[in-house]
Amino acid sequence: MNKVILMGRLTRDPEVRYTQGERSMAVARYTLAVDRRGRRSQDSSEQTADFINIVAFDRSGEFAEKYFRQGMRVLVSGRIQTGSYTNKEGQRVYTTDIIVEDQEFADSKGAAGGNSGDNGGYSYQQTSRPAPTSAIGDGFMNIPDGVEDEGLPFN
Repeated sequence: MNKVILMGRLTRDPEVRYTQGERSMAVARYTLAVDRRGRRSQDSSEQTADFINIVAFDRSGEFAEKYFRQGMRVLVSGRIQTGSYTNKEGQRVYTTDIIVEDQEFADSKGAAGGNSGDNGGYSYQQTSRPAPTSAIGDGFMNIPDGVEDEGLPFN
């Protein structure tokens, strides 16, 4: 079984490219800073986070491009994929990436805006989204005009 679950903060905005061909597909790459658990040593120069490369394809890539920003805390599940290539100097370079199966926000909207007091030293600008309308009588909210079905986090 090859299953990975990570929670961390984006070190920068996702970098997105689109594939060539008949059906163009988004490929988003970003890095998560994932805190290490356990006892912290007295040596403050010791690294306390791992920086994990994440790759999201197609709709997951489009979602990351639209909503993820530097400093946001996100939850990612997927699989590890390793590979290698030869660089310009003729040296073999080995890669390890997490291929996204599912990704979501790990902070509430209010906490993500920095209202929680501890934002891990990161800050980011929230993207503007349509304001939700008030709840209707049966307890469900109306979805505002302009929101596409593909952007909703459920099927």
